[in-house]
Amino acid sequence: MAWALKLPLTDEVIESGLVQDFDASLSGIGQELGAGAYSMSDVLALPIFKQEESNLPPDNENKILPFQYVLCAATSPAIKLHDETLTYLNQGQSYEIRMLDNRKIGELPEITGKMVKSIIRVVFHDRRLQYTEHQQLEGWRWNRPGDRILDLDIPMSVGIIDPRANPTQLNTVEFLWDPSKRTSVFIQVHCISTEFTMRKHGGEKGVPFRIQIDTFKENESSEYTEHLHSASCQVKVFKPKGADRKQKTDREKMEKRAPQEKEKYQSSYETTILTECSPWPEITYVNNSPSPAFNSTHNSFPVAEGYENTPPLTFTENGSPNHQPEPVIQVTDSLPPQHLLPAATPQEAQQWLHRNRFSPFCRLFTNFSGADLLKLTREDVIQICGPADGIRLFNALKGRVVRPRLTIYVCQESPQSRDQQQQLKQENGDASVSTFFIYHAIYLEDLTSVELTEKIAQLFNISPRQINQIFKQGPTGIHVLVSDEMIQNFQDEVCFILDTMKDDSNDGYHIILK
Repeated sequence: MAWALKLPLTDEVIESGLVQDFDASLSGIGQELGAGAYSMSDVLALPIFKQEESNLPPDNENKILPFQYVLCAATSPAIKLHDETLTYLNQGQSYEIRMLDNRKIGELPEITGKMVKSIIRVVFHDRRLQYTEHQQLEGWRWNRPGDRILDLDIPMSVGIIDPRANPTQLNTVEFLWDPSKRTSVFIQVHCISTEFTMRKHGGEKGVPFRIQIDTFKENESSEYTEHLHSASCQVKVFKPKGADRKQKTDREKMEKRAPQEKEKYQSSYETTILTECSPWPEITYVNNSPSPAFNSTHNSFPVAEGYENTPPLTFTENGSPNHQPEPVIQVTDSLPPQHLLPAATPQEAQQWLHRNRFSPFCRLFTNFSGADLLKLTREDVIQICGPADGIRLFNALKGRVVRPRLTIYVCQESPQSRDQQQQLKQENGDASVSTFFIYHAIYLEDLTSVELTEKIAQLFNISPRQINQIFKQGPTGIHVLVSDEMIQNFQDEVCFILDTMKDDSNDGYHIILK
């Protein structure tokens, strides 16, 4: 019962003991972070708050980038803070990308006054689709033959030199530009995000793409292979006007949110700044491409020149680029027939396609023989190659020749035939006499007297200078000078007998059309 004699503790004593115990329990907090108080930035830097590891070097936080690329399209307002920006684009619309020189004075002096090369590509944002990029693009190529995923709007672009578009790489374009001069390139994206969704029952969300720009400088061999800078941004592509509707919908949704909710989202900006990223792994294409590299002479040449044998790029399981072998086309010295024959082998059919400027479609018709190609209907060819190239290929397969504007038939009246006709008239009296003449066809395109003179001279193997004038025999036997206007009023497939009359002033002749 001794414990019952103890005096009860006061409330002040109890509170004092509890405070001391609580302070002691908190005494170790923050010691690992240093003597000072820890900040929220330190907490956010912990691995559990990181969505993914950055591909950039750790010392780039305060680094000033040598170049900056600005896409002139508004960012979406429905993107949360700390998330990457998202920009909506319309299919086929031209968008400006401003190429800005951001170097300090004295930085990268080796490119001062020289050109650099930039490669723009549209790639998949999702890693899953990156692994199957080759299969995805080949499927798109089959569904949209003759079209490209990415194109340059060259007439609107400023400051770009030698633009190139690889026929086997539908999502890539490249060009040279001078950082010291104003440069703006306009691009067009022709694929939409929903074309690569798994299920297509309507209402699916489209997959995001990335627009990436890699810039290179010349090496000692005057080849643009030394990497300078890379940047990219996330985009989604909609059917025409779809991006504008999506932007409006996102803006209206944000206006309906509470002020506290709005603070969790980014503001919408009129332009999209591409952020620095790692070089695209297709860097091996820059080094190992069999196509002729840019050189310091900067000669102009057509788009897509020199890329016929460039192999397409695929990805292995670990995401590294891998080149697939392209079917080799052996072009022999002996020219194949102008028209494709049914007996032509697939190899000869490939040669015929190359020589008739259908190289972009050679992969589609790899196993087609001459008979296979000739069996295609006009609708089949247009569906495979598109309207413009499809009509051209169909006409080439059928060997169609452009119809001339005017066809006339002429026959030379010889003195023997004239004497024979007069003799027959005397024997038969006034009876009609038919004389057998051989006519030659003359095809006219320009419908001028000069062209008619050249065609007549060519027909009878004489020089055009020997023909002084061409007359047409009119009423009562008058001779009417043939002019351009008269030829334009000739009836198609009209027949003439040519008579010649010596010019007394020189060694030439006059031609009379009877």
